[in-house]
Amino acid sequence: MRVLIAGASGLIGTPLVAELGQAGHEVRRLVRRSARGSGWRGDGARDARFRWDPPAGRIEDGAFDGVDAVINLGGYSIGMRWSAARKQMLIDSRVEPTDVLAEAVAEHRVPTLVNASAVGYYGDTGDTVTDESSAPGTGFLAGLCERWEAATAPAARAGARVAIVRTGLVLARAGGFLGPLKPLFRLGLGGRIGDGHQFMPWISLRDEVAAIRFVAEHPTLSGPVNLCAPEPATNAEFTRALARVAHRPAPVRVPAMVLRAVLGDAADELALVSARVVPGVLTEAGFSFSDTELDRALAAAW
Repeated sequence: MRVLIAGASGLIGTPLVAELGQAGHEVRRLVRRSARGSGWRGDGARDARFRWDPPAGRIEDGAFDGVDAVINLGGYSIGMRWSAARKQMLIDSRVEPTDVLAEAVAEHRVPTLVNASAVGYYGDTGDTVTDESSAPGTGFLAGLCERWEAATAPAARAGARVAIVRTGLVLARAGGFLGPLKPLFRLGLGGRIGDGHQFMPWISLRDEVAAIRFVAEHPTLSGPVNLCAPEPATNAEFTRALARVAHRPAPVRVPAMVLRAVLGDAADELALVSARVVPGVLTEAGFSFSDTELDRALAAAW
């Protein structure tokens, strides 16, 4: 396949480019820099870069020539206090670029669009097992995910296969969800959040990348696809596992009121929310997870 990726330089995009190249696919990247460079990667996959400007609705000519699939991974990080300006930045970095890409997919008759989203779509589901058939939740993050996913509509109307990959907490060595936790746990200052009963849908970086490739390569998969390990962990279980990996105690308990003081309304949707999300579509389609045990996944990401 010839694959065009937006967000190719991020935590997920970087290894995804390598994975697709090693599988023999030709990779193109959408970048916001002015210069375009193209050449041959060491693994033999073509690595061409094309400029785009989502606010202006412009994409460099030739970017979609012969493209079989577009993968959109763009969007600013949600992991901080949400001011009104920050909320608007989160919306603008997801909805507008997705709409621009979906319109281009429709115009150029690209067969497949794989678009990022998040398990935040479901909101707080408590201990209820949640799969792709579940309804959207409430709150800012759930509403953002709904708008983000709705922006793919032009591609779907044009007949493209649109798959929405709703990602959980990605466990990676470099940054991501574990980035701010590692220093705390190394110092023995880690601990559960609130009562620790909230479920955390997690996935290893290698499974995240493999799952996106799987979705892109399988023409029968469309609609929402949850990207998370088969067994979500509670925050208390996650904390104990991370403490074991760090070889440190985790005696601290962070009260909900402290989190709300630091993160504002983001605390309830990021740290205190419970989402017992399972990968129903991936499991049914026969995807094979490499990391199903939390301790091993955390050790690999440590």
